[in-house]
Amino acid sequence: MIKLQVIGNLGKDAIVNNVNGKSVINFNVAHTEKYRDAQGNQKDRTTWVDCAYWTDRTAVAPYLRKGTQVYVEGQPDVRTYTTQDGRQGASLTLRVLSVQLLGSRSNEGGSGNETYGGGNNYQSAAPAYSQPAAPAPSASEITEPLDDLPF
Repeated sequence: MIKLQVIGNLGKDAIVNNVNGKSVINFNVAHTEKYRDAQGNQKDRTTWVDCAYWTDRTAVAPYLRKGTQVYVEGQPDVRTYTTQDGRQGASLTLRVLSVQLLGSRSNEGGSGNETYGGGNNYQSAAPAYSQPAAPAPSASEITEPLDDLPF
């Protein structure tokens, strides 16, 4: 099995469709990566991934809104097509196995750490909370030698 993992932002709101009695949530994710070209100029390269999440549990769909950052994983597929002017094109699609909400650009409506997935099973609608970290000691409070490695 080939697994693809993508972290990116949704390009538009998700759409819930019904195909032959089964629910599918369709959305697209954009991942932008920065790089330098041969002349040293910084450039952006955006890869769009069309996602299809086949599930009976569509409770996550209202949270999949344009601009929301998500982590999705699933099985990739490259689809080829012919454009109207006769050229060959290709698109990267993903059959989603799980999706995790990471947040949104405006951070509205909750913590954004909900996870959905596990094939067609809904894993958790509750946010993933962790214990608050203890404050780091200041430099004057450290009594161990700094060059002593623990391994």
